[in-house]
Amino acid sequence: MIEALRLMAWLSPGYPVGAYAYSHGLEGAVETGDVTDEASLTPWLADVLEHGSGRNDLILLAHAHAAALGEDAAALADLNDLALALAPSRELHLETSQQGRSFLDATQAAWGAPGLERLAAALEGAVAYPVAVGLAAGAHRMALAPVLAGFGLAFLQNLVSAALRCAPIGQSAGTRIIATLTPRVTALAATIPALGLDDLGSATLNLDLGSFRHETQYSRIFRS
Repeated sequence: MIEALRLMAWLSPGYPVGAYAYSHGLEGAVETGDVTDEASLTPWLADVLEHGSGRNDLILLAHAHAAALGEDAAALADLNDLALALAPSRELHLETSQQGRSFLDATQAAWGAPGLERLAAALEGAVAYPVAVGLAAGAHRMALAPVLAGFGLAFLQNLVSAALRCAPIGQSAGTRIIATLTPRVTALAATIPALGLDDLGSATLNLDLGSFRHETQYSRIFRS
């Protein structure tokens, strides 16, 4: 029971990682008209989840979890370097690194575990968010499957929350979207343990290019 509650606490909107400040390119998609309503937002989110950083982040989380279980600090450092290098723009790099560092600092302070301090010491400076979560979960010897599914759902929920603030959709539409895509989150999470780092890759070029444009967007409320 405590493991499930710990995971819920880590991935809740109240955990101090600053996720509310980022839209992961969604604000730019709204600005250009790629996302205009519930019907266009749903496939946009599905693509980011299954063909973009959602899938990549779950792969990175799983490998960080394994490295933490094996107490392999060198592997964690290499994995973190790779995760940061995968960010296609300055804003998306800031999004993952700021949340990752904030998550790791908050978790060390409140949810200490044997080995967590030593492993975290190998990640000085910027830390990719999925690597931080995988490290903490592995150090706490948490089962991988619920962490993957929970992280995927939290990723989706944060983007829906961003959409409520910048897209012309309401709370009922946001709830329907989460209900529609939750089975796809669980299906994706189930495939992750069998994947290696060679399986990393994304096909969300419009999001990536939009992230570059967002850096100079005149009016914006999100940092990405």
